[in-house]
Amino acid sequence: MRPRTASGADARAAPGTLGNGRHGASRSGAIGGIDWPASLLKGRPRTRQDLVLRPRSAKPAELWLVIVDASASTRRHGALSKAKGLLSEVFEQARRQRARLALLHATGRQAQWLWQGQKASQALQQWLAELGAGGGTPLLAALQQAADWQARRQRLHPGETQRLLIITDGRLRDWPALAPSVCPALLVDIESAPIRLGRARQLAAELGADYRHIDSLPLLAGSLETAL
Repeated sequence: MRPRTASGADARAAPGTLGNGRHGASRSGAIGGIDWPASLLKGRPRTRQDLVLRPRSAKPAELWLVIVDASASTRRHGALSKAKGLLSEVFEQARRQRARLALLHATGRQAQWLWQGQKASQALQQWLAELGAGGGTPLLAALQQAADWQARRQRLHPGETQRLLIITDGRLRDWPALAPSVCPALLVDIESAPIRLGRARQLAAELGADYRHIDSLPLLAGSLETAL
């Protein structure tokens, strides 16, 4: 036989009476997932009614898809160096925001995936330190590759919020019509030559992306997250 539990043992803390009390008037969020820390703070749950559920208004998971153009033209006039400084900040913000990253490197003959939906880690900073420029500009192929990957990702994670960041100097020849981005997008123009072709702005317009030149980003006072 089980020994009788002494009166008062395993007593549960009652919620406060004030709406802004420490544990009072918690939002039940009846259609959300279980918030275990909040539930356990109220005491050991005995029934489903004792559980605190996350409301649907909770911030959804985020994915930042980053496409980096590191073709030979980005070696000129410090363009790639500026891009690396920006990328370092993006990786750090993703780490702080617990966002997942997908990183597509457009250089040489074809674009290569370096990260596909994982959390940011120190390995990204190591890759960034070794990043160089060279070869052709497979940026258009990278955009198509990224769009296909995004579509598959959205089917697997329908509740995930996606954002697209494209870093390029826009030094492309003629390109075919482009489909607009399926998610909020920002194109950062790193063209730094004294005489600029300005093709990155046209590329952004066709993609439906916001446009910023990298030299203007410090004026945003660290609001890169807002821009994304």
